[in-house]
Amino acid sequence: MPPPDAAATRAPILEARGLVKAYKRVRAVDGVSLEVRAGERLGLLGPNGAGKTTTLLMLLGAITPDAGTVTIAGHRLPRGRSRAMQHVGFSAGYLPLPDRLRVGEVLTIFGRLYGIDDPSDAAHAALGRFGVTHLTGAMCMELSSGQRTIVGIAKAIMHHPQLLVLDEPTASLDPDVALRVRDGLRSLSEDEGIALLVTSHNMVEVEELCERVVFVQGGRVVADGTPAEVAGDGSLEEFFLALARNEELDSIGAHRGLGAHVAPIEDEESARP
Repeated sequence: MPPPDAAATRAPILEARGLVKAYKRVRAVDGVSLEVRAGERLGLLGPNGAGKTTTLLMLLGAITPDAGTVTIAGHRLPRGRSRAMQHVGFSAGYLPLPDRLRVGEVLTIFGRLYGIDDPSDAAHAALGRFGVTHLTGAMCMELSSGQRTIVGIAKAIMHHPQLLVLDEPTASLDPDVALRVRDGLRSLSEDEGIALLVTSHNMVEVEELCERVVFVQGGRVVADGTPAEVAGDGSLEEFFLALARNEELDSIGAHRGLGAHVAPIEDEESARP
């Protein structure tokens, strides 16, 4: 893992400033700012209901923020979303594949949508990254959950994106398959300089894969730093559980001597506009 300040010398691929999204009287996201730099592996984390998914949807341009800006590869959303998405790959374990097509057929179709000159070669290279080229002729309906996950990631990297967004990439996978996926993603980032933005509830996975983590709670960023800085004398899992219980983060930080930025959680009622 590079030193903590190595990412600071890389150009930002994704920049979000002051994102706000409200539903009726509740602000699901309340002023979130973050950036992901070239080749950086960032974990976007938080308990259910913390605002993580809403933040992710705004970062991808799937929903429009009430306030704030998102810029990807120099293109401002929403006007520049089509150009921005040319630099982004997205994969999630819950996304389906067409059962009645073979893996090679699916990847070739997506390769053509990406505008790749030789989608068959690109598909073979993407599957080879994870050592599963033998799946090319398999029917999608015959794939295991782990194989579906790997094929989904292969689909997302065929066009060599600058940013790969992964929503729970190894959820429900066997440990050996999850390890293969993590190793493949790490080498992909290191070899090709692709930035990773990962959401996960598996804190062990995050510690192994991510250089930096951003925790959100109550729609706000409450911690930002390396896994070691945020975990302090404990673990990321303990920190995550403290968030889920709504414990005071300033007290946790004082106890552990955290080097990361840690902000106190405001009461939900007082945080409402």
